[in-house]
Amino acid sequence: MAAHAYIGSFTSAGGHGLTTAAVDPGTGALTVLGSAAEVADPSFLALSADREVLYAVSETREGGVAAFSLADPTAPRQSGRTVPVRGSAPTHLCLHGGHLFTANYTSGGVSVLALDAAGGLDAVRSVLEHEGEGPDQDRQTGPHAHMVLPDPSGRWLLSVDLGTDSVRVCELDAATGVLEIERELGLRSGAGPRHMTFHPRGDRAYVMNELRSVVTVCRWDAAVGSLRPVTEVSVLPEGAAGPEEPNYPSELVVSPDGRFAWAANRGHNSIAVLSLDASGESTELLDTVPCGGDWPRHLTADPSGRRLYAANERSGDVTWFDIDQETGIPQQAGSVDVPAASCVLLR
Repeated sequence: MAAHAYIGSFTSAGGHGLTTAAVDPGTGALTVLGSAAEVADPSFLALSADREVLYAVSETREGGVAAFSLADPTAPRQSGRTVPVRGSAPTHLCLHGGHLFTANYTSGGVSVLALDAAGGLDAVRSVLEHEGEGPDQDRQTGPHAHMVLPDPSGRWLLSVDLGTDSVRVCELDAATGVLEIERELGLRSGAGPRHMTFHPRGDRAYVMNELRSVVTVCRWDAAVGSLRPVTEVSVLPEGAAGPEEPNYPSELVVSPDGRFAWAANRGHNSIAVLSLDASGESTELLDTVPCGGDWPRHLTADPSGRRLYAANERSGDVTWFDIDQETGIPQQAGSVDVPAASCVLLR
């Protein structure tokens, strides 16, 4: 059970930076303990493998990343300076192969940073620049890397690009810090892939598409780094969105037991509940429930799969839900004010 939550926010929109909250072990309720605004727009967060260091992007035009010591988990302390990533507006980060990676949305590429023995940030070792575009002339005139994550086997690194309608499968040369593209998977034209996650078994992947409100279900073969789309499922009820009421899904979370997935809908302001069959391949939209605020940018589930947390950016709050273990349906249990909330991380 998580003891603390760390919440990123947009300081440029009135957020308090990095907010720390205590998690009630019985109810999952959050109690804000404090915040730190040294880093501008820490919109996405990640933990080191030993969970002793917290990393945050600085989603600014210049682009940066910062590390925080969790020696005192109630008051994260920034370690060193905010390090430039040589990319603009990093929206996501992850750790893999002894390095830290950022997905840089505006410049459209992935930065590779070295880490020291204590998990501190070193300089950028390389930048993998994406190329390409998509049909949407408002959102896809060039590459827009939105997420970067390792596959469950730990061999591959995948980069999800909204601007090019593709996912790149890459391999890291740990000695040089250089990423090499093994293959690029093209998704449906104009879909705008934003985020992805894996089935707990590791052989299915789910891509959340921001511009088409659908999840693409893929087969993943870690032996060769192959990603193959097999089906799509909508995260909205029929007729729920249109030109007058656009929807832009953000985050997708799969339950620890692989039976359900939850998707955040910005615009519709809901959480979609998807069922997954035993293979993880057959999916169905079961229901949508209100997210408890406006513009849910991020979702996270606790390790037990019994609670779900949503960061509602525009309404400035984090809501939490109890999950019905039979149906997968979330029921809102509470909320706490966090201005311009963008990400929730449990520890």
